[in-house]
Amino acid sequence: MSPNQTPIRLGIVGVGKIVRDQHLPALAKDNDYRLVAAASPHATVDGIPNFKTIEEMLASGIEIDAVSLCMPPQVRYHAARAALEAGKHVFLEKPPGATVSEVEDLKALAAEKGVSLFASWHSRYAPAVEAARAFLAGTTARRVSLVWKEDVRKWHPGQAWIWEAGGFGVFDPFINCLSIVTHILPPLHITRAELDFPANRDAPVAARMAFAGSNGLTADAEIDWLQTGPQSWDIIVETDAGKMTLSNGGAKLAIDGRIVHEEPEQEYPMLYRRFAEIVRAGKSDADIAPLQHIADAFMLGRRNVVGAFYD
Repeated sequence: MSPNQTPIRLGIVGVGKIVRDQHLPALAKDNDYRLVAAASPHATVDGIPNFKTIEEMLASGIEIDAVSLCMPPQVRYHAARAALEAGKHVFLEKPPGATVSEVEDLKALAAEKGVSLFASWHSRYAPAVEAARAFLAGTTARRVSLVWKEDVRKWHPGQAWIWEAGGFGVFDPFINCLSIVTHILPPLHITRAELDFPANRDAPVAARMAFAGSNGLTADAEIDWLQTGPQSWDIIVETDAGKMTLSNGGAKLAIDGRIVHEEPEQEYPMLYRRFAEIVRAGKSDADIAPLQHIADAFMLGRRNVVGAFYD
């Protein structure tokens, strides 16, 4: 922030695990922002006014420039519309919405109101992603393998909403992979999908997918939410210049087994830096390509019923 700029007065909505783990620590170190209020039905943030709903927060008279929406995607649309209608800039935690069409509606409303809308694909800001993008820009990708396997009990303990319709299930973490893929690779489209739904849940726990693109580019994906032991977040690309492996969710890049880029993760600080940038530039950044892939998977995918899941 330059010396003549005032901090962006921010309200945060939905005080859950991701807010405490990522948003609050990032904001505490960022001079571009001043956190002035929070709204959540079940939690509070120390040291600032707290409200039960975004409507109460917006009606409170507190001066707010922007809001960061971190509630589950099934209920985010109405909160986003309320904020945009009130002339506030909006930061959307990923995924940006429960459907493609509602995000398109929010984009149109933000443009109408002259405020910024940000779809915060945090994995695009993983430390080795730009290096991977630069490598791929100089060669031709031939085949892609996506392996995204993690332990839901470790990363989403007791989060019932994520298993409900609109909660995405295993696609909640896999959309992180797709946010990277749509940023560094030529366009792909889904050609086949098989989704495993636990007998007692409305969202999938695992999936297998195939993709195709131009010039013969193909990709396959193996995703699972019941991985124990080491977790797998890998994008492997066979190219004319060698085998590129982007691992640890985008933190490490190797070419033919040789590590060429690895840094500590700073995704959420970089997200908030980008949000401040677009707010001050008077523009939006709301790409829906990763969300479109998920919508296509549900549309095209064959459904399997598997064993029940219990936390």
